[in-house]
Amino acid sequence: MKKLLLGTVALIAIAGTASAADLRMPVKAPPVVAPVFSWTGCYIGGYVGGAWRADDGDTVYYDRLGVRATRGWGYSDDSSFIGGGTLGCNWQPVGSNWVLGLEGEIGYLSLEGSANDPSVLVVAPNYITASGKVGDWYGMITGRLGYAWDRALVYVKGGAAFVDTETTIAARVGANTFLASTSDTQATWTVGGGIEWAFDMNWSIKAEYMYIGVDQTHTVCGNGVAFATTDCFDTNVGGIHTAKIGLNYRFGGGAPVVARY
Repeated sequence: MKKLLLGTVALIAIAGTASAADLRMPVKAPPVVAPVFSWTGCYIGGYVGGAWRADDGDTVYYDRLGVRATRGWGYSDDSSFIGGGTLGCNWQPVGSNWVLGLEGEIGYLSLEGSANDPSVLVVAPNYITASGKVGDWYGMITGRLGYAWDRALVYVKGGAAFVDTETTIAARVGANTFLASTSDTQATWTVGGGIEWAFDMNWSIKAEYMYIGVDQTHTVCGNGVAFATTDCFDTNVGGIHTAKIGLNYRFGGGAPVVARY
């Protein structure tokens, strides 16, 4: 009986010591859920910037029957404000720095220029004036390929562009006047690139350059009064440089992952 009592007391003492030791041991913190930045997601944005022509416009006056250019002259366009909106989606594979995207853009631009034929200025009041215009709108559908360093993204993009172009010839020959214009919406190509930085899980700013490959010739011919119907004018519309800054809002920014501390 005495031995049994001594054993029971010893067991109680050992259990108490173990419990006290457990209370002194640090408790491991639970996993912490923290957001990790990813470019994956769809976004909407706006931008402002400027546009200017790559080359001066030029007009050639020639006899269509003989296909003989009689004279030509050029004109330069003013630069233009541009502004509009974008809508797109990005995909960044998990664990990769590469970012793939598709983007649509629509905006305003208005490039205009005109010049008189210098060969008829000495015989005023006669004149021949050529003018060209690109605008008042344009659009793009482009693919994007970028490389990201966390919240910084450098990218190139390219695809299709749509621009509205118009040229006009206005003239006076003696007592006769002539006015003719042509317009067209051209589908062409565009290429460029930029840099984007996410200053928030959802918001980012960008700076971007794009070239629009406009290369179109408009032709108008005489009406048989001021000019013979075989007298024609070819006016060329050339490429466009654009530069812009923009602000994008990305839906569902940030991917929650488990980070252990």
